[in-house]
Amino acid sequence: MAHNVLGGELRSCSTDPMTGFYRNGCCDTGGEDAGVHTVCVRLTEEFLAFSREVGNDLSTPRPEYGFAGLRPGDQWCLCASRWAEALAVGRAPEVVLEATHARTLEWVDLKDLRQHAVEARD
Repeated sequence: MAHNVLGGELRSCSTDPMTGFYRNGCCDTGGEDAGVHTVCVRLTEEFLAFSREVGNDLSTPRPEYGFAGLRPGDQWCLCASRWAEALAVGRAPEVVLEATHARTLEWVDLKDLRQHAVEARD
C-alpha cells in the first residue's frame, strides 16, 4: 500500500480527468515513472501558464494521445520536480496532501507542501 506525505494511505487524486502515471486516478509511482508524478495538485491558470512557458503545455487538448487538456480547478498528478520548480518562482499550485505520494518528500519539504495545502474533494 502506498503512503501519502502525511503517513496515511494514499488517496485518489482525480478520475475526472483521469490522472496518475498509471492512469488509475492515484499519484502512485514506480520504477518506470521517470518523471515521478507524485504531487496531487489543484490547477490554477497561473500554474498552467507557467507550465506552458517552461515547455509543458497541459491546457491544450492532444486528442492523438487521448488528452483533453486541463483547466483551472482540475486535480492532476504533477511531477515532484516541476512542483519544486514552480515553488521556487512563486507559482506553485495548491496541493492535496492526502493524495500526494510520500516520495514527493525527496524533492520538497512537507512545510512547503502544507503552505499550499487544500482539502481533498470527495
